[in-house]
Amino acid sequence: MTGWHDIETEVLRRIRTRDWPPGSAIPHEADLAREFGVARATVNRALQALAEAGWLDRRRKAGTRVAAHPVRKAVLSIPILRAEIEGMGRRYGYRLIRREIRDTVLEVAALHLADGMPFAHEDRRVNLEVVPQIADVDLSVESANAWLVANAPFSNGNFAVGAENAKQEIARLMGVAENTALVVVERTTWDGASWITEVRLTYRAGHLITTVI
Repeated sequence: MTGWHDIETEVLRRIRTRDWPPGSAIPHEADLAREFGVARATVNRALQALAEAGWLDRRRKAGTRVAAHPVRKAVLSIPILRAEIEGMGRRYGYRLIRREIRDTVLEVAALHLADGMPFAHEDRRVNLEVVPQIADVDLSVESANAWLVANAPFSNGNFAVGAENAKQEIARLMGVAENTALVVVERTTWDGASWITEVRLTYRAGHLITTVI
């Protein structure tokens, strides 16, 4: 039985062998579905994966074309902090600092611990219009990070990494001197045109972030 991975592999072969050269339009989803004997949704899933990887350029009403200059994109998975800490062989701990609802936004601040020491400070906003279920979750037991990764799939997002000197409150929570350099990660995920969550994670200097390319 043909699955979307099989179609992805064949489409990529045609791109690499220049059967479909850079910039050329590829057949419509319906035509590919007939060719491969699958549902149109299966073709769509395969083409979407190739677009996310940088091989195809998909635009509404303009069809799908082979990217003129295919670029491999880095893939960054959203880590569950508990799994990340336990994967290093360290004991995970968690403390909810603040939970408030303002109109349709849930605001959460929490501290994630490794062997009893501060590992990451989480400052998060969640759109309750998109994921209202999280309002009923006991975030003193399960972190917003873990719940959202498991229950709120996203279509796209943005990600930024920087460094910042610790202000007084963050320095206290992270157990460092004021103005100590810390690693800051900011991330927003979206479901179509609606944002799901905005998070700011603060780590001690030396924290390593990895991607797959």
